[in-house]
Amino acid sequence: MPLPPPPRAADGHERTADVVCVGETMAVLGPPDGGPLAEQSLLSMAVGGAESNVACALAGLGRRAAWLSRLGDDPFGRRILAELTARGVDVSAVETDPERPTGVYFKDPAPDSGVGHTRTYYYRRGSAASAMGPELARHPALRRARILHLSGVAAALSDSCARLLETLLVRREHGATSGPLVSFDVNHRPALWRRAGHDGTDAARALLALARAADIVFVGRDEAEELWGTARPDDIAHLLATAPAPAVVVVKDAEHGATSYAGGLRTFVPSLPTKVVEPVGAGDAFAAGYLTGVLEDRDEGSRLRLGHLAAAAALRTRDDVPVMPSRTETDRCLILDEGTWAATARR
Repeated sequence: MPLPPPPRAADGHERTADVVCVGETMAVLGPPDGGPLAEQSLLSMAVGGAESNVACALAGLGRRAAWLSRLGDDPFGRRILAELTARGVDVSAVETDPERPTGVYFKDPAPDSGVGHTRTYYYRRGSAASAMGPELARHPALRRARILHLSGVAAALSDSCARLLETLLVRREHGATSGPLVSFDVNHRPALWRRAGHDGTDAARALLALARAADIVFVGRDEAEELWGTARPDDIAHLLATAPAPAVVVVKDAEHGATSYAGGLRTFVPSLPTKVVEPVGAGDAFAAGYLTGVLEDRDEGSRLRLGHLAAAAALRTRDDVPVMPSRTETDRCLILDEGTWAATARR
């Protein structure tokens, strides 16, 4: 799995980012006190979106990250640009749509439904991002990245977004020496697929094709079971490892740990014990941590540890985009021997 070098792209230009993330970001409105949405008179505003969450976490871990998408010419779009810029993400390639709005979603914490349970209500139909299409695949920023990160959320936004992901994944030229590696997080959102007029079979078929075409694929054990009826990590890796096969499959199993399958080797690293405030964004943070390890040419165990450390930071906050642990902290955890890490994870 050759990673393009950092200095320059094939066209002689400096690379714009280590990782370019493509997908929709929305304004996020939620109760500042964590109470039920229906009981609020005031809401706080933040930003959130699977792919930009990854970009922000990568920037927080010291990597150069860019986000490519479309936003409405409205206050929500301007807030998103300002927030991502403040977090160190390059947004110079983002397009502004004068006619379509920026998507919005609301968080509804449900204290009676268990720790960390939050319902989400999305208002993104006809958004500016939903108008992304395969022509975006020609953007120069994508060719100059070392890694291109995508997720299954974008595939469910619209038919044109689905064609964009197919172009970036399924129709790309595998094995090219100058192009970026492509990372894909399955990120199955059943309600989003239903609103787009697709059933579970459509989602399963589409997400399987996209995952099989990626160089690195992230998938939750639970979502693989829901999508494809495959629950064991080894079976999930076998399902995805058919031609054209991902070079790396990472199966996440919530509080239990994560298993990677790379180069014929299976690596498992248990999760760290973490107080869960809200799970939203934890998978995105995990992907950012793992990709940081890829960019730093670390071994599989260290990549998974970085994923767990980043995910733990997301689980401890209501924010979609948490403050990442310092590199001093992550480096200290990366040098622990396996026994010490495992003992910490069993606490």
